[in-house]
Amino acid sequence: MQTEQGEHEPSSLLWGLDPVLSSFAKLYVKDILRMRESSQIPDVYFYKCHPLFKVDVLGTVVYKREREDFFCYGVDDGTGVINCLCWKDEKWRENTDAVNSGATLQVSNKGGFNPVEQLKKLKLAQKLSAQLEIGDLLRVRGSVKTSREQREIMACSYYKVNDPVMEVQISWMMEVLHLYRDFYDKPFLFTKSVQHLDTAEGDDLLRSLSVLRRASRLLMSFIREKGLGSFRPKDVQHLLMPLLSCAPSCSTTQQESTVAQSSSKQVHHLFRDVIKALQDEGLVFRKVISQDEVYQVTEQDKELRRVTKDIVREDSGREKYAEKGCHVLHILSCVRQTYSRNVSKSVIEMVLRCLERDSEIFSTIDQNHYKYISVTD
Repeated sequence: MQTEQGEHEPSSLLWGLDPVLSSFAKLYVKDILRMRESSQIPDVYFYKCHPLFKVDVLGTVVYKREREDFFCYGVDDGTGVINCLCWKDEKWRENTDAVNSGATLQVSNKGGFNPVEQLKKLKLAQKLSAQLEIGDLLRVRGSVKTSREQREIMACSYYKVNDPVMEVQISWMMEVLHLYRDFYDKPFLFTKSVQHLDTAEGDDLLRSLSVLRRASRLLMSFIREKGLGSFRPKDVQHLLMPLLSCAPSCSTTQQESTVAQSSSKQVHHLFRDVIKALQDEGLVFRKVISQDEVYQVTEQDKELRRVTKDIVREDSGREKYAEKGCHVLHILSCVRQTYSRNVSKSVIEMVLRCLERDSEIFSTIDQNHYKYISVTD
């Protein structure tokens, strides 16, 4: 795969200084295909000196493949074509019923406001905006991934754009040109940005980045030592207290109360940052999204491991997967159907690595296809 000849890659501790990292970068497809991947953190890419992992693309659908849980759209913006993996909504089948009864909805409302029919019409419009055909204009936002040596976009949101007079496309082209000229093509000097801070601000920035890494290691060490299969925030937040800066001594009860409240907020914010980092790495996840905030530990989740192994074992015997094995996205789709829809790709990759480490499955032509190890082999 082609890559840009990149400048020296800055330390990941400084990436957060670049605003491009936290935004959906509106890049040309040709540049997304040519970006170099970071040598420090997977699934982070560099356009010139700007780190990014999320993009925003507008283009024409030139091919379409539909699976049970997702669509694959080929999006052409005039500079290149990229594959976009667009997951179907959980209520897709409900919306399918709305599409089938769409004609009835248009004639059944004889007057007045009927909230049930209006809701069905809204679901119909939602489905139609997410189901595209070749030639339709698609806008998609998502993270950039490399699968089978090909760049693709894992969509977090996408919809059909109605643009009969090309107003949206012209506006988009003008905005992207502005972004390239004023931001993407201009180097962002990480070192100079730190130097522009005064000594105290620079020290605070580097300290906070260091604390996040230490907190992540501390939390995972505690979880592994105790053999926890799941935990709640209240079970582990106390571990992070020693990592926070010590508060100045207070002479009054009111001051002590204020400091205690401030420390509690700091611990809460640090825990949120740590959990997000661990979720991105696939080390923890939430099986059920509810008010009872429970996090599962991927390595300790025996049920998830069993479900994943059963899927690989059963589908490895099918003719379709007999030669190459089951692709990680196929396994992910099956796990989401049978175990939890909140499981991410990084979680499944972690489980597959554990199964391969224990010689229960093995990867075939690359790290994206897996087959079951039969005892008769």
